[in-house]
Amino acid sequence: MPLAEETGLILPIGQWVLQTACAVLREWAADTRTRELFLSINVSARQFRQPDFVDQVRAALDSSGAPPARLKLELTESLVLDDIERTIQKMHALRQIGVRFSMDDFGTGYSSLSYLTRLPLDQLKIDQSFVRKLPDSATDAAVVQTIITLARA
Repeated sequence: MPLAEETGLILPIGQWVLQTACAVLREWAADTRTRELFLSINVSARQFRQPDFVDQVRAALDSSGAPPARLKLELTESLVLDDIERTIQKMHALRQIGVRFSMDDFGTGYSSLSYLTRLPLDQLKIDQSFVRKLPDSATDAAVVQTIITLARA
C-alpha cells in the first residue's frame, strides 16, 4: 500500500474498490439475507483529499444503484487530522448522501475531544495496541473503557 500511495496508483485502486463495493452493495440489497449488511472500505488519505472525492462517491452510488446508507468509509485518525476543516466539510457532504463513517485505529494519533464532537462518525475502531493487552493491562482496560464511554456519548 505505501508503494501504491507513493506512485499514485492508490487513486485508480481506490476508485476500483469504491465502484466494486457499490456493485456488491446493490447485489446485497436484492437479497433478503444480505440487504441489512454494511460494507466498509478503507479510504486512503490521497484518495480522500481529491477535490472531487464527494462527486466520485456520489457517481459510484448512482451508477450502481447501491443504497448509500449501507456504505461505510473507514478513515484513519491521521487522515482526519491532516486538514480538519476540509475533512469535516467532505464528511458532512457525504453524510447528506447517506454514507456512514468509521474511524480506524482510533487512539494512535493526537486525538482531540473537540474535533470528535464535530465529526459525523458512526463507529470508532480502537487501535489493536490497546485491545491486544486486555484483560491483563489495567491501564489499557481503562483507556478502552474511556473510549467506549466517549463513543457512546
